[in-house]
Amino acid sequence: MDTENVKNACSAGASQGSTGLSSSGPSGGLYAFDGLAAAVLDHRGAVVRWTGTAEDLTGFRAEEVCGRPVQELVADLPDDLRGATEMPTSGRVRLRHQRGDTIDVTFRTTKVGGSAEVLVLAAPTHHVADHEQGAALLRALSAQNRITIAVHNTDLATVQTNATPGTLDGRPVQPGTRLSDVLCAKDAENLEAVLRQVLETGAPVVRRNQQVSWRHDPARQHALSLSAFRLEDARGRPTGVAALYFDNADQMRARRHLDLAREVAERVGKSLDVVRTAQDLADVLAPAFGDLVAVDLAHSVFDGEEPSKQPGGGDMGNAALAPATAVWPAGIMRGESIPPLPDHPLLCSYRRGEPVVFGLDEFIAMVSDPQLVEYLVPRDAHSVMVAPLHARGLTLGAITAWRCGRSDPFTKDEGDLMKQIASRGALAIDNARRYTREHRAAVALQQSLLPPATTDTPAAETAGLYLPAGGGAGSSGDWYDAIALPSLRVALVAGDVVGHGMPASATMGRLRAAIQTLADLELEPDELLTRLADLIQRLAAEAPSGDRDIVGGTCLYAVYDPVTRRCAMASAGHPPPVLVRPGETAEAVGISPGPPLALSGLPYETTVIDVEPGSVLALYTDGLIERGDRDIGQGLRRLTEALAAYCRPDRPLDETGQALLADLADQAPRDDAALLLARTRAVPAEDTAHWQIPADPAAVSKAREWTTRQLTTWGLEDLLFTSELIVSELVTNAIRYGRAPMDLRLIRHNVLVCEVTDSSGTQPRLRRAHTTDEGGRGLFLVAQLAERWGCRHGQNRKTIWSEQRIECPL
Repeated sequence: MDTENVKNACSAGASQGSTGLSSSGPSGGLYAFDGLAAAVLDHRGAVVRWTGTAEDLTGFRAEEVCGRPVQELVADLPDDLRGATEMPTSGRVRLRHQRGDTIDVTFRTTKVGGSAEVLVLAAPTHHVADHEQGAALLRALSAQNRITIAVHNTDLATVQTNATPGTLDGRPVQPGTRLSDVLCAKDAENLEAVLRQVLETGAPVVRRNQQVSWRHDPARQHALSLSAFRLEDARGRPTGVAALYFDNADQMRARRHLDLAREVAERVGKSLDVVRTAQDLADVLAPAFGDLVAVDLAHSVFDGEEPSKQPGGGDMGNAALAPATAVWPAGIMRGESIPPLPDHPLLCSYRRGEPVVFGLDEFIAMVSDPQLVEYLVPRDAHSVMVAPLHARGLTLGAITAWRCGRSDPFTKDEGDLMKQIASRGALAIDNARRYTREHRAAVALQQSLLPPATTDTPAAETAGLYLPAGGGAGSSGDWYDAIALPSLRVALVAGDVVGHGMPASATMGRLRAAIQTLADLELEPDELLTRLADLIQRLAAEAPSGDRDIVGGTCLYAVYDPVTRRCAMASAGHPPPVLVRPGETAEAVGISPGPPLALSGLPYETTVIDVEPGSVLALYTDGLIERGDRDIGQGLRRLTEALAAYCRPDRPLDETGQALLADLADQAPRDDAALLLARTRAVPAEDTAHWQIPADPAAVSKAREWTTRQLTTWGLEDLLFTSELIVSELVTNAIRYGRAPMDLRLIRHNVLVCEVTDSSGTQPRLRRAHTTDEGGRGLFLVAQLAERWGCRHGQNRKTIWSEQRIECPL
């Protein structure tokens, strides 16, 4: 038998151990049969042919064994082979070696066609076992439908593969195929670069994640995990690359689900604005989960109220769409109401709080209205998932996710994921809803406690503005006030309470009431702040022990006198006011701020400045000048520049204030901001009259005469009688109980003001005199004749004043 026949026989025997891998040629599997010994026996069992591999295996040359029975080469003939008349088809024996030891071999026999001769193939048993295990491993790997095995030659063409129709692109992969014949050009180029590196370096690649697209379906990507190692022959020379492609879809899908859930946890719920939270939820889900995502909420949720407890949560409106640039159908528009879905058995799960998935046909059948379908269904949509936003027993709204075009339909696993996401999103939206309700209540309380936005007094016209905090900070008790004082003066106030929410608003209301009461006592600014700080200490003592450190605030109190055209002010830790003089630039007033109101026992200092009529005095809180990207100094400079630009004599103060807030405040300020603008006025010199009073009882009659002449000059003859009596009583008290110097001043405006000032600090007291008393009726008469009267103390002086209404004021 010639060598070619032996090779053919070898191939025939090898075919019985096929692994199922397709090969590009007969040489594809020869490596598995390296060192295989072959011999030909005649019908008597004598050796007639002896190959070189048989000589390598046993050490005997052909001339030493040919013609001899093959049994002479067997060291221990098994019992089942003794006496056998025919050669067994396979078996295991121990062969003698020329050097005296034995070799354990496994053999297989086959008859040579057309003769009585038998071909025997043998190999060391351990070598056969290795190949059998390798073949079993290859068969097992080849049977895995999610593992594709490919052997590439040194040119990276496919030599063997277990890829079957449907494994890759639905078509069988023929030997000789290149990756570019199966994959998109860019993906094939990337994979070949990896395989070439393995072929050149010998360094294997293990579980490298790749995203690939088939040439026949480039729009859809598939997740693969690639492991590759170099193949070598017996001499260590590279013969190709073996690549294992694992279907990584489930792992990648699970990872995407985890990433999506993590992103929802990180991004959704940071804002306490209902619409912003809904938009964050939609932005996370599109396009990672659905091509188009809409979040709809019950109308009451937008206002912070609880939704209706009827099934489905009642009427809903759209709160968020993603992507914002997508083309949505006419029935789905941001901020618009959403038509309710009809009652249908498919929605039973939705009513129970479970997500529901519809194919396009199911959705159309449920709606059963072609116009409504066109009104609600996005273009190219084929699958929709609707998940209720259910939190604390309330259905706040729903998430609707659409998949369009070539996207995969929604699966049950994705429904479970959506349920988790909807639950987290619902809690975030409900937190925002509850905050909205509390914030609106706090802001409403805060604004109800503020004074009128504008006032118009003889001393000044004022405009106040309040901007609540945004972004979840809550109201923080900022306030302003303009208080009309006797003698045509006005008190201007700006303050800021520590804390946020209802407690801050309540504290602000108490402080504002206290300031109005103290202002009526006509205290100097420093004295008023001292008493206000004492009040804060009492409030802190009344507060729960855990809240005492957050009871406090700052305040600026200023009193402007239109007669003297001077403004006295004091600060309790508050930013300085800004003064805009007519025709000049704005500047911050240089005052010496005292400690915040929570720190009592430290003095405050009053600063007095001259103010021209037509000037604008701006009081504000730190929310207007503090921002994350600038310090207070920068904010104050910016406010000063803005005031200089916006304050014009012909521009209404409220319009100026709105422009300032729009320019200076953040989009969502983290702190409240209050602003009070006051444009000062002055009482003309011809409307005031002033006399010095000698410390002589005869000066009383002189004072009556001065008063009569001045009132006659002003045309106020109808007030002569009452004014003479008031002046007489006040001057008499000053001479009797006070000290020089003493002054009498009359001021004409919408009221007639009579003031008597002396250098005594004694406090006058109104009492009802008995019949036998010789005195004590002076202030009683003043109180009866004047519309109101009072006393104020200054430094080493006191002033008793009275006011009478002028029926026809100037």
